[in-house]
Amino acid sequence: MLPYGRQSISDDDIEAVTAILRGDWLTTGPSVTAFENAVGELAGGHRAVSCTSGTAALHMAYAGLGVGPGDEVVTTPMTFVATASCAAILGAKVVFADVEEDTALLDPAAVEAVVTDRTKVIAAVDYAGHAADYDALQPIADRVGAKTLDDAAHSVGGFYKGRPVGDLADVTTLSFFPTKNLTTGEGGAVVAKDPAVAQKVHEFHFIGLVRDPDRFEITDEGPWHQEVHEHGLNYRLTDIASALGLSQLKRLDAFKKRRTEITARYNEAFASVDGVRTPAQRDHVDPAWHLYPVRILGDRRREIFEKMRAAGILVQVNYIPVYWHPVFANAGYQRGMCPNAEQFYREELSLPMYPDLTDADVDRVIETLTDLVS
Repeated sequence: MLPYGRQSISDDDIEAVTAILRGDWLTTGPSVTAFENAVGELAGGHRAVSCTSGTAALHMAYAGLGVGPGDEVVTTPMTFVATASCAAILGAKVVFADVEEDTALLDPAAVEAVVTDRTKVIAAVDYAGHAADYDALQPIADRVGAKTLDDAAHSVGGFYKGRPVGDLADVTTLSFFPTKNLTTGEGGAVVAKDPAVAQKVHEFHFIGLVRDPDRFEITDEGPWHQEVHEHGLNYRLTDIASALGLSQLKRLDAFKKRRTEITARYNEAFASVDGVRTPAQRDHVDPAWHLYPVRILGDRRREIFEKMRAAGILVQVNYIPVYWHPVFANAGYQRGMCPNAEQFYREELSLPMYPDLTDADVDRVIETLTDLVS
């Protein structure tokens, strides 16, 4: 069986984790700090706050940006539901803008058409590992007084016009789920350019605790004192997970190189196959490919999906348009509102993409899909 995605765990990764288990700190210790520093350096030198998942990172980011009732968050429907649901949980109205027909990335023109003076955040997604067009999105956000958020769950290690993911939007969220470009088991991070936002994010993920005596409202307690000024949650990452993340970061360049090689092999093989459309890539983007989203033309996606799986190639579909989920549909969102995203969903098929795929594995995927389509 070939899954569509899989972690790559080395002996060094295992040793890094067991060293923590033999030590004094299991959580909120020096490995967390070291991992956050390393992620921040990777992301352009901004502060990073680690957390328990990519979903937690989105919740933290929206909270850190002050999203709440009366606000609007503009985002893409071509993403995992958490990009939208974490804004909705905080009371914001989610406004969906369509995607570009070829890349399936948030379309700046569609965003321009729906922003208002209530828009608090424009949240783009680096679908499949290809960065969205932040040079077009940021001026739109600036004009209406909003902030940009890069949901970079797919794209850690990628670049846009020479700038690293993490340095492209006001706030960036990362995911370290096992199928992603590096893993901490479960985990994520928020990167914020504004130190004040980063501190709000940190306190939200640390149960709201304030430990700065200069900010205390109760001033007659002892040195043990700490306060909560705003509600937060415990989204803290562990030293165990952070040790794995630090070890994985050493191989991130190698992971990216292999993913790029696999993408090139797929692109070359499928370029001349009728009924198959390969992913688009902008010249100014150096993707960190997380998915290989081939498009199956002619209303055959489900047939091909089932036959590929029957052949032991566990393809996936990423994603159903977010507003098709009953939780949004029951709130009044209508199908048809983002036609490019819906057409992309009807055709998309994620082929196996992970660093430990061998050339023989890739050839098997190519041959099987080509035979089925033909």
